[in-house]
Amino acid sequence: MNYSFEYIDIILLAMIAGFIFLRLRGILGKRTGFEGKAPSEFKEVLKNVSLEKPLKAKENFDDEAKKEFLKGAKIAYETIITDFSDNDNKITNSKVLLNHDIYNKFNEALKERSSRGHYAEITFIGVNSAVIKEHKKIGKILNVTVDFIAEIITCIRDKDKKIVSGNPEKIKKIYDTWVFSRDVTSANPNWQLVNILS
Repeated sequence: MNYSFEYIDIILLAMIAGFIFLRLRGILGKRTGFEGKAPSEFKEVLKNVSLEKPLKAKENFDDEAKKEFLKGAKIAYETIITDFSDNDNKITNSKVLLNHDIYNKFNEALKERSSRGHYAEITFIGVNSAVIKEHKKIGKILNVTVDFIAEIITCIRDKDKKIVSGNPEKIKKIYDTWVFSRDVTSANPNWQLVNILS
């Protein structure tokens, strides 16, 4: 008889365990969505998202917009300069930052440099200043002209590693005036370099 009671206890315990398992699975199965912490790189994006109304493109180029623009312009400037200094025959990393004409001109210059057997040694030190010279809105297109002052170490060598121009041990200050453009009504927030004035 004792054995019978033991078997009954085991069966009852198994049934209780099964019932608890099914209940837990039912509860856990109803949870949806991401319930962890958002990665730090998304905090700024999530902070500006409103569920009550759709996001609208900001057409006013006010002081706050100018400040944010200059942050991006400095990054774009460094990215483009660094990409152009790479010894590939084609612009790669900064392609999305260039309009069609500028992209083609940069690639032509890279191919010409390569055909001469020259290669660049360029170290980007940093942007000293970036100032908005002017901004004009023509229809839905906003053009912003920026004066950059930056420091780089630049040197061009030939196939025999002889210096053709520049100095690999001297920091050079460069002055550039670039024009960026974007469609202010577009959902795409990216600006593109459309002209180089100096």
